[in-house]
Amino acid sequence: MSADLDLDLGTLDRDGAVRAGLDAIGDRDGATRAGLLRVGGAGLVALLAGPSAVAAAATTAAATRHDRAILNYALTLEYLQASFYSEVERLGSVRGALGHQARVVGTHERAHVRAFRVALGRHAVGRPRFDFRGATEDDDRFQKTAVAFEDLAVAAYAAQAPRIRSRPYLASALAIASVEARHAAWIRRLAGVVPAPDAFDEPRSRAATIAIVDKTHFAVHTTSRRRPRFTG
Repeated sequence: MSADLDLDLGTLDRDGAVRAGLDAIGDRDGATRAGLLRVGGAGLVALLAGPSAVAAAATTAAATRHDRAILNYALTLEYLQASFYSEVERLGSVRGALGHQARVVGTHERAHVRAFRVALGRHAVGRPRFDFRGATEDDDRFQKTAVAFEDLAVAAYAAQAPRIRSRPYLASALAIASVEARHAAWIRRLAGVVPAPDAFDEPRSRAATIAIVDKTHFAVHTTSRRRPRFTG
């Protein structure tokens, strides 16, 4: 990725909305008896069934929490992208081929948000509020930021997908990750950047992603479940 695109990639989340999801993934996955009890009736049944059942149920509960953390991280990134493209559509500020890309990709990102929220149910994290600080109001800034967003999503999915333990969750994540890769190639071509410069993609580690997120400025609220505040 070129230096100017890296600069735009560092304008995502100063107040920590994405980092909250990342930190959750970094939590220890160790299963404890207290954690098992938090799963409710199933945990109690396991306790009555004996030590082996307790261990099995605790391992299952820990794996579920682990996978939910990864999906919530992905959901937070999808919130970011969906809000970005939705704002562009609402403002009508980008036209032509870029405007078409924004409309199509916005539809996809909103569908990704819905899919993750359905999968996570009551465990889904709330939608942050975003202020994109003019990045949705100018063709050049939109283009560079869109390239950065899509590259970030592809690298994040590449790093986290192998860590998902549930086959249904993994299948859902991979179905979305492949579409994100198509988005990245599309906007890169429109931006005049080589769509696939290398034979292999490097995943972006949690530490590297946090380093980027720490430089950011787009998220202005981390707990609200209301719709994002659109700029413009």
